[in-house]
Amino acid sequence: MPTPLSRSPSARAKLFALIDDVLPQTQCTKCGYSGCAPYAHAIAFDEAPINRCPPGGLDVLHKLAALTGSRLATLDPLCGPSKPIEVAVIDESQCIGCTLCIAACPVDAIVGAPRLLHAVIADHCSGCELCLPPCPMDCISMQSAKSPWTPERRARARARHDARGTRKVRIDGLIAAKHAARLSQAHEAGGEDVLRRRTTLMALRARARQRRAAAEAAQEAAQEAAQTATRASATEDD
Repeated sequence: MPTPLSRSPSARAKLFALIDDVLPQTQCTKCGYSGCAPYAHAIAFDEAPINRCPPGGLDVLHKLAALTGSRLATLDPLCGPSKPIEVAVIDESQCIGCTLCIAACPVDAIVGAPRLLHAVIADHCSGCELCLPPCPMDCISMQSAKSPWTPERRARARARHDARGTRKVRIDGLIAAKHAARLSQAHEAGGEDVLRRRTTLMALRARARQRRAAAEAAQEAAQEAAQTATRASATEDD
Protein backbone atom coordinates (compact mmCIF):
# COMPACT_ATOMS: atom_id res chain seq x y z
CA MET A 1 0.00 0.00 0.00
CA PRO A 2 1.44 3.43 -0.92
CA THR A 3 2.17 5.78 1.93
CA PRO A 4 -0.09 8.83 2.23
CA LEU A 5 2.56 11.22 0.94
CA SER A 6 3.30 9.06 -2.10
CA ARG A 7 -0.27 8.85 -3.43
CA SER A 8 -0.93 10.36 -6.83
CA PRO A 9 -3.94 12.62 -7.44
CA SER A 10 -5.76 9.80 -9.24
CA ALA A 11 -5.03 7.42 -6.35
CA ARG A 12 -6.38 9.97 -3.91
CA ALA A 13 -9.55 10.37 -6.00
CA LYS A 14 -10.09 6.59 -5.90
CA LEU A 15 -9.38 6.55 -2.17
CA PHE A 16 -11.93 9.33 -1.67
CA ALA A 17 -14.63 7.18 -3.31
CA LEU A 18 -13.70 4.17 -1.16
CA ILE A 19 -13.74 6.23 2.03
CA ASP A 20 -17.09 7.80 1.13
CA ASP A 21 -18.52 4.31 0.65
CA VAL A 22 -17.35 3.32 4.15
CA LEU A 23 -18.74 6.37 5.96
CA PRO A 24 -22.28 5.96 7.35
CA GLN A 25 -23.84 8.79 5.25
CA THR A 26 -25.76 10.18 8.20
CA GLN A 27 -24.58 13.67 7.12
CA CYS A 28 -24.51 14.68 10.80
CA THR A 29 -21.55 17.14 10.47
CA LYS A 30 -20.18 15.97 13.85
CA CYS A 31 -16.83 15.42 12.14
CA GLY A 32 -16.60 19.17 11.58
CA TYR A 33 -17.38 18.97 7.86
CA SER A 34 -20.63 19.73 6.03
CA GLY A 35 -21.29 16.08 5.22
CA CYS A 36 -19.76 12.65 4.70
CA ALA A 37 -18.33 13.39 1.25
CA PRO A 38 -16.37 16.49 2.35
CA TYR A 39 -14.97 14.53 5.30
CA ALA A 40 -14.02 11.64 2.98
CA HIS A 41 -12.25 14.12 0.70
CA ALA A 42 -10.37 15.62 3.64
CA ILE A 43 -9.20 12.17 4.78
CA ALA A 44 -8.14 11.15 1.26
CA PHE A 45 -6.07 14.32 0.89
CA ASP A 46 -4.51 14.08 4.36
CA GLU A 47 -6.41 17.09 5.68
CA ALA A 48 -8.29 15.31 8.48
CA PRO A 49 -7.74 12.33 10.82
CA ILE A 50 -9.81 9.18 10.51
CA ASN A 51 -11.25 9.24 14.04
CA ARG A 52 -13.92 11.93 13.72
CA CYS A 53 -17.01 9.86 12.83
CA PRO A 54 -19.07 8.99 15.95
CA PRO A 55 -21.96 7.41 13.99
CA GLY A 56 -19.53 5.03 12.32
CA GLY A 57 -18.00 3.97 15.60
CA LEU A 58 -15.12 1.52 15.86
CA ASP A 59 -16.26 -0.46 12.81
CA VAL A 60 -15.82 2.51 10.45
CA LEU A 61 -12.66 3.58 12.26
CA HIS A 62 -11.01 0.19 11.64
CA LYS A 63 -12.08 0.23 7.98
CA LEU A 64 -10.69 3.72 7.47
CA ALA A 65 -7.41 2.72 9.08
CA ALA A 66 -7.15 -0.25 6.71
CA LEU A 67 -7.99 1.87 3.66
CA THR A 68 -5.64 4.73 4.41
CA GLY A 69 -2.81 2.94 6.17
CA SER A 70 -3.23 5.35 9.06
CA ARG A 71 -2.41 4.46 12.62
CA LEU A 72 -5.47 3.28 14.52
CA ALA A 73 -6.60 5.80 17.13
CA THR A 74 -9.50 6.16 19.51
CA LEU A 75 -12.56 8.13 18.43
CA ASP A 76 -12.19 11.85 19.02
CA PRO A 77 -14.38 12.63 22.08
CA LEU A 78 -14.81 16.21 20.86
CA CYS A 79 -16.97 14.88 18.01
CA GLY A 80 -19.45 13.29 20.38
CA PRO A 81 -20.08 9.75 21.61
CA SER A 82 -20.65 6.74 19.41
CA LYS A 83 -24.11 5.28 20.05
CA PRO A 84 -26.78 3.14 18.38
CA ILE A 85 -28.76 4.89 15.70
CA GLU A 86 -31.70 6.99 16.79
CA VAL A 87 -34.49 8.70 14.88
CA ALA A 88 -36.16 12.06 15.40
CA VAL A 89 -39.76 12.20 16.61
CA ILE A 90 -41.91 15.34 16.53
CA ASP A 91 -44.43 16.02 19.29
CA GLU A 92 -47.53 16.75 17.21
CA SER A 93 -49.22 18.67 20.02
CA GLN A 94 -46.40 21.23 20.13
CA CYS A 95 -45.42 21.58 16.45
CA ILE A 96 -46.26 25.03 15.01
CA GLY A 97 -45.30 24.24 11.40
CA CYS A 98 -42.34 26.63 11.23
CA THR A 99 -40.46 24.43 8.65
CA LEU A 100 -37.09 25.12 10.33
CA CYS A 101 -36.53 21.40 10.93
CA ILE A 102 -37.35 20.65 7.28
CA ALA A 103 -34.72 23.14 6.17
CA ALA A 104 -32.16 21.62 8.56
CA CYS A 105 -32.69 17.96 7.61
CA PRO A 106 -29.85 16.87 5.28
CA VAL A 107 -31.65 13.77 3.99
CA ASP A 108 -35.19 15.08 3.38
CA ALA A 109 -36.65 12.87 6.13
CA ILE A 110 -39.14 15.49 7.41
CA VAL A 111 -42.35 16.32 5.58
CA GLY A 112 -44.80 19.16 6.15
CA ALA A 113 -45.72 22.66 5.05
CA PRO A 114 -45.71 26.14 6.63
CA ARG A 115 -48.14 26.38 9.57
CA LEU A 116 -49.06 22.71 9.17
CA LEU A 117 -48.00 19.71 11.22
CA HIS A 118 -44.61 18.21 10.37
CA ALA A 119 -43.67 14.53 10.61
CA VAL A 120 -40.49 12.48 10.41
CA ILE A 121 -40.26 9.55 8.02
CA ALA A 122 -38.50 7.18 10.42
CA ASP A 123 -37.06 4.94 7.72
CA HIS A 124 -35.41 7.96 6.09
CA CYS A 125 -34.12 9.59 9.27
CA SER A 126 -30.34 9.25 9.72
CA GLY A 127 -30.34 10.33 13.37
CA CYS A 128 -28.11 13.32 12.60
CA GLU A 129 -29.84 15.50 15.26
CA LEU A 130 -29.50 18.61 13.08
CA CYS A 131 -33.24 19.28 13.42
CA LEU A 132 -33.02 19.73 17.20
CA PRO A 133 -31.30 23.14 17.56
CA PRO A 134 -33.52 25.18 15.19
CA CYS A 135 -36.84 23.96 16.65
CA PRO A 136 -38.34 26.97 18.52
CA MET A 137 -40.77 24.77 20.43
CA ASP A 138 -38.22 22.17 21.52
CA CYS A 139 -40.74 19.56 20.40
CA ILE A 140 -38.33 17.15 18.67
CA SER A 141 -36.74 14.29 20.56
CA MET A 142 -34.49 11.40 19.60
CA GLN A 143 -35.65 7.83 20.15
CA SER A 144 -34.08 4.44 19.51
CA ALA A 145 -34.49 3.32 15.91
CA LYS A 146 -36.63 0.25 15.33
CA SER A 147 -34.41 -0.98 12.47
CA PRO A 148 -30.62 -0.94 12.02
CA TRP A 149 -28.72 1.42 9.73
CA THR A 150 -28.23 -1.03 6.85
CA PRO A 151 -26.10 -0.51 3.71
CA GLU A 152 -29.34 -0.02 1.77
CA ARG A 153 -30.52 2.78 4.09
CA ARG A 154 -27.05 4.31 3.95
CA ALA A 155 -27.14 4.35 0.14
CA ARG A 156 -30.62 5.88 0.11
CA ALA A 157 -29.54 8.56 2.58
CA ARG A 158 -26.61 9.52 0.36
CA ALA A 159 -28.89 9.66 -2.69
CA ARG A 160 -31.40 11.88 -0.89
CA HIS A 161 -28.63 14.12 0.40
CA ASP A 162 -27.17 14.50 -3.10
CA ALA A 163 -30.61 15.18 -4.57
CA ARG A 164 -31.24 17.81 -1.90
CA GLY A 165 -27.93 19.49 -2.72
CA THR A 166 -28.75 19.52 -6.43
CA ARG A 167 -32.19 20.96 -5.73
CA LYS A 168 -30.74 23.67 -3.48
CA VAL A 169 -28.26 24.73 -6.17
CA ARG A 170 -31.08 24.95 -8.70
CA ILE A 171 -33.32 26.95 -6.35
CA ASP A 172 -30.47 29.28 -5.37
CA GLY A 173 -29.81 29.86 -9.07
CA LEU A 174 -33.46 30.68 -9.72
CA ILE A 175 -33.53 33.10 -6.79
CA ALA A 176 -30.34 34.78 -7.97
CA ALA A 177 -31.73 35.09 -11.50
CA LYS A 178 -34.99 36.55 -10.19
CA HIS A 179 -33.10 39.04 -8.04
CA ALA A 180 -30.92 40.05 -11.00
CA ALA A 181 -34.03 40.55 -13.14
CA ARG A 182 -35.60 42.78 -10.49
CA LEU A 183 -32.45 44.88 -10.24
CA SER A 184 -32.38 45.22 -14.02
CA GLN A 185 -36.03 46.30 -14.06
CA ALA A 186 -35.34 48.77 -11.26
CA HIS A 187 -32.51 50.34 -13.22
CA GLU A 188 -34.63 50.56 -16.34
CA ALA A 189 -37.52 52.21 -14.50
CA GLY A 190 -35.53 54.92 -12.86
CA GLY A 191 -33.20 52.61 -11.09
CA GLU A 192 -31.14 54.60 -8.66
CA ASP A 193 -34.26 56.25 -7.26
CA VAL A 194 -35.96 52.90 -6.63
CA LEU A 195 -32.84 51.38 -5.10
CA ARG A 196 -32.36 54.44 -2.89
CA ARG A 197 -35.92 54.18 -1.58
CA ARG A 198 -35.48 50.45 -1.00
CA THR A 199 -32.22 51.03 0.88
CA THR A 200 -33.87 53.76 2.99
CA LEU A 201 -36.79 51.47 3.80
CA MET A 202 -34.44 48.66 4.86
CA ALA A 203 -32.52 51.08 7.09
CA LEU A 204 -35.77 52.29 8.70
CA ARG A 205 -36.85 48.73 9.37
CA ALA A 206 -33.46 47.89 10.90
CA ARG A 207 -33.68 50.99 13.11
CA ALA A 208 -37.18 50.02 14.22
CA ARG A 209 -35.94 46.53 15.15
CA GLN A 210 -33.10 48.05 17.16
CA ARG A 211 -35.49 50.38 19.01
CA ARG A 212 -37.86 47.52 19.74
CA ALA A 213 -34.99 45.40 21.06
CA ALA A 214 -33.76 48.30 23.22
CA ALA A 215 -37.25 48.87 24.60
CA GLU A 216 -37.63 45.19 25.46
CA ALA A 217 -34.22 45.18 27.14
CA ALA A 218 -35.15 48.28 29.17
CA GLN A 219 -38.43 46.70 30.20
CA GLU A 220 -36.68 43.53 31.34
CA ALA A 221 -34.14 45.61 33.28
CA ALA A 222 -36.94 47.57 34.96
CA GLN A 223 -38.75 44.39 35.91
CA GLU A 224 -35.56 42.90 37.31
CA ALA A 225 -34.89 46.11 39.31
CA ALA A 226 -38.43 46.05 40.70
CA GLN A 227 -38.06 42.43 41.72
CA THR A 228 -34.71 43.20 43.37
CA ALA A 229 -36.27 46.11 45.27
CA THR A 230 -39.16 43.93 46.39
CA ARG A 231 -36.79 41.26 47.66
CA ALA A 232 -34.70 43.90 49.48
CA SER A 233 -37.81 45.39 51.10
CA ALA A 234 -38.96 41.96 52.22
CA THR A 235 -35.53 41.33 53.73
CA GLU A 236 -35.63 44.61 55.69
CA ASP A 237 -39.13 43.84 57.01
CA ASP A 238 -37.85 40.48 58.28
